[in-house]
Amino acid sequence: MPVTQDPILIAIFAVVAAVVLFQLYNMLGKKVGRQPEEDARARPATAPAAPAADPSPGGRSNVLDAVTLASIAGLKARDPNFDPIRFLEGARQAHETIVRAYAAGDRETLKPLLTPAVMESFEAGIAARETRGETETAEFLHPARADLEQASAEENRATAKVRFLAELRNRVKPAGDGEEQVEERRVAELWTFERTLGASDPNWVLARTEPAAA
Repeated sequence: MPVTQDPILIAIFAVVAAVVLFQLYNMLGKKVGRQPEEDARARPATAPAAPAADPSPGGRSNVLDAVTLASIAGLKARDPNFDPIRFLEGARQAHETIVRAYAAGDRETLKPLLTPAVMESFEAGIAARETRGETETAEFLHPARADLEQASAEENRATAKVRFLAELRNRVKPAGDGEEQVEERRVAELWTFERTLGASDPNWVLARTEPAAA
């Protein structure tokens, strides 16, 4: 005997099924848990891998080549604490300080950084500029590049030669109402620093300057 299908029951079952399907859609259709894109946003951007040697401000790698290492072997033998990388950073700072101080005629800043012979030469240049009534300033357009050419020790004196490559802007104001002259130039120089081994003062002083190949 066939079962009579009640239209009311069928309608109720259809509504129930629709509700169940709607709930399933809500559960399955939504993103559940942390999504890959959310994880990517939550994580800070991955920093690039550090290079084998961080470049110095002047663009020089903090790794010395074999030739330079060989050239400083004599000094390292006498002074094991000599750190060529740290020395170069100090030499670069001294270079900028000396260039600016010379342009400004700042004798007090220059005196402890130079040997007496170099100080005498710089003093002559400053005095000549003052006699002409000129004032000057020096500005580094970029951090100077510094390369250690050689370091050695002889008796109780240590010497180190550093090749500097710098881009400068010099402003010279003549006496009176003359127009200020502005010059931008690229300078390559070889500076020789020295210090006394075993002395209480570990600082290096500038002993010589000479032109170098650019």
